[in-house]
Amino acid sequence: MKKIVVTVAALLFMMQVSKAQTDSSEYRKLKFQEINFITSYYSQDGNHSAVTGGEGTEHLTDFGNSIDLHLKGFDRKLNVHNLSFELGLDTYTSASSNNIDKVRDPNFVPVVSTSASSSYKEGGTVISSASKSDFRISPSVNYLFENVRKNFSIGTGLSFSNEFDYTSFGANLLFVKSFNNKNTEFSAKASAFLDQWKILLPLELRGVYNNGFKYDHLEKAPRNSYNLALAWSQVLNREIQFSLLADIGYQTGQLGTAYQRVYFYDGDLDPINDVVYSEKMPDTRFKTPFGVRLNYFMTDRIILRSFYRYYSDDWGIKAHTAEVELPIKITPFISLAPFYRYYTQTEAKYFKPMGEHLLTDEFYTSDYDLSKFNSNMFGINFRLVSGDGILGIRSINTLELRYNYYDRSDGLNSHLITLALKFK
Repeated sequence: MKKIVVTVAALLFMMQVSKAQTDSSEYRKLKFQEINFITSYYSQDGNHSAVTGGEGTEHLTDFGNSIDLHLKGFDRKLNVHNLSFELGLDTYTSASSNNIDKVRDPNFVPVVSTSASSSYKEGGTVISSASKSDFRISPSVNYLFENVRKNFSIGTGLSFSNEFDYTSFGANLLFVKSFNNKNTEFSAKASAFLDQWKILLPLELRGVYNNGFKYDHLEKAPRNSYNLALAWSQVLNREIQFSLLADIGYQTGQLGTAYQRVYFYDGDLDPINDVVYSEKMPDTRFKTPFGVRLNYFMTDRIILRSFYRYYSDDWGIKAHTAEVELPIKITPFISLAPFYRYYTQTEAKYFKPMGEHLLTDEFYTSDYDLSKFNSNMFGINFRLVSGDGILGIRSINTLELRYNYYDRSDGLNSHLITLALKFK
């Protein structure tokens, strides 16, 4: 709570400085529009950790904060210029990642005597792992130009993210065009993420050849992602709006997670004695999701929002997502929106549970995110809008509080609570 209070105070200071700088400027200059502050807490539990070969704790907590500053201005032709800055800060702990440096056999003597990412006793179990907790920072900047007379927008953005073993650089380009008196809209967004992540093997595999490489000599490996998001939106009448969506993705590089163990079947019924390697996956992945969104304004106070998506990739996964949300305006200033989402997928062709992979397999994983499962997510969103201020602060005009519970058929479940404040 102390972190939240300090952050809000900083936001108010930034807002007052921004106003002071823009009140005396010309109409063409960028001016402060709003600041969005979001804080969330996430907690999950499960018993199919890929770090320990498909069995073991998946307990994880994450405390996340983001600050989003929006500036807006006009040029001599009254075209709109939007500039936004966002900073994300996350702190998380993971019992699963803490097992990277733990071995199943307490009598195991490590091959490597020292390690920058672990602390252990010779011939015994591990004391701790540096990856059991981490801090992630993710700043970004985006610019959007809107030509009001010709009804089109173009934009671009840059992003960065860094944590213990992962660094990402991102860039995007956006084009939006409106037709038919703004009743029809087409948008296309291309993005690329050029990532580097540290190859971190499980303790017992360090210093030995695994998948043909002696990984402790390979400090970093690339993982690049390229996406093209297309959307066609149409207003049919005063009650119905719909959108057709496609989000095509292609990945290349180190797509397997090196610190996730895979236990192979060797004729022994006890997996402890089975051969263990780190996860190995193809170095490319092509994704083709397509979706449709439909909004129906049932009354002046009730809206039905629905969404469906079909997903497939060349790893063999096919998935369906169906979601419905029902925002209800209780008063002109207060609304509640219960929502539900159902998801189901087939398993990847490279997935098998612990101890079922064969040594002849070319690719292998025991990550249950790639298994066959279905899931249910329930939640509710509370929204309060006031021109007179909220929580005693006049500058806060919107408050949203959202909670959702997630339950997966393989035993994974999670809770997420999010608070969002908008400063105008």
